Amino acid sequence: MLNLTEDELIEPIRLIIGASSQSYAGWIQTQEDELNLLSRSNWEQSFPLGKVKAILAEHVWEHLTYEEGVEAARICFDFLEHQGYIRCAVPDGFFQNEWYQDIVKIGGPGPKDHPAATHKIVHTYKTLSRMFEEAGFKVKLLEYCDEHGQFHFNQWNAEQGFIYRSYRYDHRNQNNELGFVSIIVDAVKE
Repeated sequence: MLNLTEDELIEPIRLIIGASSQSYAGWIQTQEDELNLLSRSNWEQSFPLGKVKAILAEHVWEHLTYEEGVEAARICFDFLEHQGYIRCAVPDGFFQNEWYQDIVKIGGPGPKDHPAATHKIVHTYKTLSRMFEEAGFKVKLLEYCDEHGQFHFNQWNAEQGFIYRSYRYDHRNQNNELGFVSIIVDAVKE
């Protein structure tokens, strides 16, 4: 359970799920042991007074099965205020790069302590969109590869949720060459 101050509960709540070392002004960092995406009671205890404005989840949802992802999205939906959103980024199953696909695959590429060792799914823009839509969200695609490996980019504001593993910010993307991409969506509660 998160222990938020009264001030944090009054202000529009913006959460980073699975923050690791991510820290952004105006955003509350959380880890799985503080706020479990799959524990409705954990969310109820953490947010008794108000609704959440925004949720940022960079490379989190691939650690859930498809069904777990839908359930987590439903829980988030219930705690988001009207027009609240989840900005979600996950590895892209349609990115045509063998090295990339090896490191993001289910079960990861190597030792059990590798971050990808707990990957349970490699999403495409279709599966990620459908997952959030099943939970009641309207999905806006921000970055993704299509079935032919063609990369698509729609402008998005980093102040509404910064994603490092993105076209504009990942250091592996240089000289108009894509080295690392993510599917990035805004799932909006309308």
